[in-house]
Amino acid sequence: MNDMLSNCPKYYETSRVFNSYLDAVSPEVEEFKKGIDEVLNQFFVPTATWGLDKWEEELNLESYSGKPEDQRRSRIISKLRGMGTITVNLIKNVAESYSNGKVEVIEDNSNYTFTIKFVGTMGIPKNMDDLKEAIEEIKPAHLDYEFDYVYLTWNQFDTYNKTWDEWDNLNLTWDEFETYEEVV
Repeated sequence: MNDMLSNCPKYYETSRVFNSYLDAVSPEVEEFKKGIDEVLNQFFVPTATWGLDKWEEELNLESYSGKPEDQRRSRIISKLRGMGTITVNLIKNVAESYSNGKVEVIEDNSNYTFTIKFVGTMGIPKNMDDLKEAIEEIKPAHLDYEFDYVYLTWNQFDTYNKTWDEWDNLNLTWDEFETYEEVV
């Protein structure tokens, strides 16, 4: 209510009638503002929720309404980034939108291949099937590709300076161990 009162002439500040009116309409105005913000969020992929269906429809993507929103967003962003001339940078941008981390694209022109190396994500990113589909859609047909994943190395392992008991107390699964990174 104070926000609404600040936009009114000063003489309304002491009016009991006007303040009662603001008390009555203030919750409705706040609800209306929330609704406007919610609709506005649908115009931007990173904040869209129920609008993801429209984004998928607009980009001629199969609906993934049963999948998590972050995976749907990655797919949509990838499709948007994947429009235009195919370059190493474009493939890098598409792959980064799926991995949520840094990616290197290594060309091997003489063998008509390229490698997508995930350098900002340990292990295999969650949404690989969709990434493969996106790469297949944008890459030139004569090129082949492969993925290179990063895991915990012995050198990294040694830098953590833990005893075997300390490692054991972490109760890591093998997958968690392979992708273990200490937060500094």
